[in-house]
Amino acid sequence: MTALSPDIEQETPASHKAERGRIMVVEDDNDFRDSIVETLALYGYEATGAKSALDFYHKVAQKPYALVILDLGLPDQNGVVLAEFIRQNTNMRIIVLTARTSIESRVSAYKAGADTYLLKPVNTDELIASVESNLGRFSPTGEDEQAAGMNPLEPLSPNWQLVRATSTIIMPTGEKLGLSLKEVDFLAHLASNPDEISRQELTASLGYDDASSGSKALDVLVHRLRQKGAEHGIKLPVRTVRGKGYRLSEPLTLK
Repeated sequence: MTALSPDIEQETPASHKAERGRIMVVEDDNDFRDSIVETLALYGYEATGAKSALDFYHKVAQKPYALVILDLGLPDQNGVVLAEFIRQNTNMRIIVLTARTSIESRVSAYKAGADTYLLKPVNTDELIASVESNLGRFSPTGEDEQAAGMNPLEPLSPNWQLVRATSTIIMPTGEKLGLSLKEVDFLAHLASNPDEISRQELTASLGYDDASSGSKALDVLVHRLRQKGAEHGIKLPVRTVRGKGYRLSEPLTLK
């Protein structure tokens, strides 16, 4: 934690409509920040701008936010450091929105806790899709998933649920986790078979090579999936069957 970082008493994961749709945009370019805030408002989100890391700390201490859209080039603190603070001290999802295109910058951001990495200038459809993937869908009228009978933080089913449309897995408790397309495909293959699925079958179905490189790619995918769950306090229902492959440890419903 840096000298800029205050003690923030973060509330439990957003469980009310306002909190689930509340987004902080941390960006020092005034025009760009205002444009993002206005765009989010048009899609039914409550968005607030912050011009610096210090401004972020002040505002997030006043009320909880569900997600932050974060520029890395802030005037008073490295955005990667701020991302680390957010991941370690809050329940907020993190979308990095930056002009930095290098793989080193991407890796640093993901290691710091970023959920999504977007490049400027960002397409509106891509930005909103990323927000929806991280938080779930909200209607422009302000009616959220609870009003539609789909509160993502309430028990919806005795089983885990995999929602392809939003690339999301939902726990029986209602907590949810955003996934990559490969992670969705991997879990969907496990859900389609009550028994274990061999490594060979999984590498083929995921489009990996049959050689050792495909097997290593599968190992990396499973490791990152489990790590992502652990970072959000979620133990995913994936079991390794030694010498064979993988299977689900709990029922998973495809939606």
